[in-house]
Amino acid sequence: DGILEAREPRISSTRGRGRPSKVFVMTDSGREKFEHSYDDLAVAALKFMSAQSGEHLVTAFAKSRADDIERKGALALAKSSNKLDALASFLTEQGYAASVETRATGQEICQHHCPIAHVASEFPQLCEAETEAFSKLLGTHVQRLATIAHGDGVCTTYIPNIPTKEPLT
Repeated sequence: DGILEAREPRISSTRGRGRPSKVFVMTDSGREKFEHSYDDLAVAALKFMSAQSGEHLVTAFAKSRADDIERKGALALAKSSNKLDALASFLTEQGYAASVETRATGQEICQHHCPIAHVASEFPQLCEAETEAFSKLLGTHVQRLATIAHGDGVCTTYIPNIPTKEPLT
């Protein structure tokens, strides 16, 4: 069923009699069928960092993560003339299932999934830093309207239309 795969055992200096046995290891697909506690581990680690060294360390971690999003996102945006669609595609590749919605006075990036929602619900600094990264990537002010981490159905970031200046007469 794709849960296990057979591999040759590691060669050891002491080997018993008989033909070599197979070693069975769980595949990535197999691991996905089991409950994970990565979120719990991440929350515990961030709580420990905050308790031991202060909340500023959690904020620094969130900023570091956002810098990584910004660096990788900039490469994706450089390949496209439509920055907003490119950002949504990049976020989808990162597991956020993002789309762009047009509104009367701007546009919204909707993230229909959040792979870090459980952690972000405990540490909103992650969402705040991510929002700042979006602003830098798009080169304009953005506003977070909703987050999955706070119980909303989607993460929504609003990007207002930039008014064009009309010449003075």
